[in-house]
Amino acid sequence: MELNILPLDEAALKAPPVDDFGFGNLFSNRMFTQNYTAGIGWHDARIGPYGPFELMPSTAVFHYAQEIFEGTKAYRRADGNINLFRPWENARRFNVSAQRMVMPTVDEEDHVAAIIKLIELENEWVPNVPGATLYIRPAMIATDPALGVHASKTYIHFIILSPVGAYFKEGFAPVPVYISDEYRRAVKGGTGNAKTGGNYAASLYVSEAVKAQGYSQVLWLDAIEGKYIEEVGAMNICFVYGNQIITPKLSGSILDGITRKSVLQMAPDLGYEISEETMNVNDMIADLKAGKITEVFGCGTAAVIAPVGKFGYKGEEYVINNNQAGPVSAHLFDELTGIQNGRLPDPYGWTYTIEVK
Repeated sequence: MELNILPLDEAALKAPPVDDFGFGNLFSNRMFTQNYTAGIGWHDARIGPYGPFELMPSTAVFHYAQEIFEGTKAYRRADGNINLFRPWENARRFNVSAQRMVMPTVDEEDHVAAIIKLIELENEWVPNVPGATLYIRPAMIATDPALGVHASKTYIHFIILSPVGAYFKEGFAPVPVYISDEYRRAVKGGTGNAKTGGNYAASLYVSEAVKAQGYSQVLWLDAIEGKYIEEVGAMNICFVYGNQIITPKLSGSILDGITRKSVLQMAPDLGYEISEETMNVNDMIADLKAGKITEVFGCGTAAVIAPVGKFGYKGEEYVINNNQAGPVSAHLFDELTGIQNGRLPDPYGWTYTIEVK
């Protein structure tokens, strides 16, 4: 990839925040962009000023939702250098999503190289504050300026950077989760295993409704029988039975989470048994009431590990571990974040270190 670095207007540069990062509402000075044209391929790769796109009202993405995105992070190490966490896994999943949405794939090495170069240029935007990171958002949108239900022939692939704090306002404290017994998010054979905006748009109705009841997230059930546990809106879900961790197995309607995959690989080395199973929500509730489930936690890039303090389901509330973070969740959070920020050794080769000069 021939990557062009465009100059910035020095007078327009923003200074990186030093605290109060929020989540996803602050952005660095630069972004990566490249264009795709059928018959030509990807072209005009560049890193230039962060700013708006000029798109016609008829642009395909506005009408037919042909778009994908990813999420990964950069972590400030104690030595001042920067760690990326499994960026090639995110690039692979980006292409899986692209194929499902009939979009062109990207060269995965070029994709990761663009992230690395962008962060090298914007390294001051990686927070040096405990718990804060730099969120990396690659995306692709369809840009044909015409109506008609068919795959676009032109696309924009871009990457933006956002310094962030904790995803949940509770931090590592347990979050309340509502189990949707009426509405569904994705169906097997649909786009549930693609990271595309329509999946998230489909979740908003319930998510917004249950916020008024004090719930931070929604746990979705399968769309065919309405009884098998799938995932939470922003993360995969795991259930702890003493020393065993069980998570719903991938079904085609569940996102193949990078953090989920990391937990499943790491947990046995920490002394836990793991299992991927089809989980009936009624059996899960019965196990909660019987005390068999000792902890529940979500796992995803944004939150890393998020303990669940209670479920709301069909008018009842089920408190988990006295609404406290449990030892398994805390152990996994400490180990995983330790690898990500370089505090602990990385025996899996998951991290890539960018040296800050």
